[in-house]
Amino acid sequence: MDLNLTGKVAIVTGGSEGVGRAIAFELAKEGASVAICARRKVVLEHTAESVRAETGAELLAVRADVTKPADVERLIDATVKQFGRLDILINNAGGAAAKPISEVTDEEWQADLDLKLLAAIRCSRAAIPHMRRVGGGRIINITHPGGKQPGAASLPSSVSRAAGIALTKAMSKDLVKDRILVNTVCLNAIKTAQVRRAWQRNAPKLSFEAYCAEIGRGLPLGRLAEPEEVAGLVAFLASERGSYITGAAINVDGGLADVV
Repeated sequence: MDLNLTGKVAIVTGGSEGVGRAIAFELAKEGASVAICARRKVVLEHTAESVRAETGAELLAVRADVTKPADVERLIDATVKQFGRLDILINNAGGAAAKPISEVTDEEWQADLDLKLLAAIRCSRAAIPHMRRVGGGRIINITHPGGKQPGAASLPSSVSRAAGIALTKAMSKDLVKDRILVNTVCLNAIKTAQVRRAWQRNAPKLSFEAYCAEIGRGLPLGRLAEPEEVAGLVAFLASERGSYITGAAINVDGGLADVV
């Protein structure tokens, strides 16, 4: 499907690996110019080089920590300076954190909220004026179905993700008059960078694919998803094909969650 993103400019936070890399690649393949950010410079630059080589698109790599307001401003400014505009923001930066309530410290609560909620707020707030200037845009927050259906020992992530889903709906109401559409894609059971690190930590004697297959057997669809399966939906929502969708929270979890 030709999504006609040529001439559009996108930012993908947490864009150096896993789902973020797949999203950056998909947007670039569809014609967008893309800025990616992450904290690890070497991994970030390697991803930028590989996506450029594979797609021929313009790609900007900005080392940034989205929990730091100054880094967020620098990311947005560098993107607009390089490409002249901003149309699409993918708030993807995040990580896994899941414990019972009695084990989560104040510091862990703050770190999780900084990374998964406040970073999305900061990035969105900085991006909105540029989207207004070009007559509209797309903000897509990557969250988790656990924000709709918290389980035991799911803190602080389930609370941060619930806040991210609520943020999405509230922003969609605030920004609809500006033709800025805001949605969230709620991910679970994906071959993320976190899964890869868990494999290296817990089952290094297995191949990565064998490890994923073992996990996938207990899922409704019998497998973990590839990051590219997420990226295709995100690109659709970022395009004119998704121009009547805003305020939606779409599960991409192979049917695992019991909530819509």
